[in-house]
Amino acid sequence: MKRIKITVMKMAHYQDLIDEYENPISHACDMQVGQIFIANGWEKPEGMCDSAWESMSAFVMTLAHGGEDFYAGWMKNKKSAMISCNDGFRPVSFLIETLDEDVN
Repeated sequence: MKRIKITVMKMAHYQDLIDEYENPISHACDMQVGQIFIANGWEKPEGMCDSAWESMSAFVMTLAHGGEDFYAGWMKNKKSAMISCNDGFRPVSFLIETLDEDVN
């Protein structure tokens, strides 16, 4: 099983949607652009948002087990995927890549 690198690539913030539809919350997201997480196989990395993990875990599991080429040519690097979390108010885009390192 392979280790998987997960990099925060981009973060959006839709204040107009937040103002119109979301109840006020004090804390929404701790991610930072450039932040890197390493998944040991299919295990959720420490500090990874539960909601973001739910959005990407199937892709991480597939890559960790040697799968590649999602959707027949979607990504230039067949051992990667670009996945966004499911927060419609402040989505975060993650680049998920297979590392050449096996999980010990």
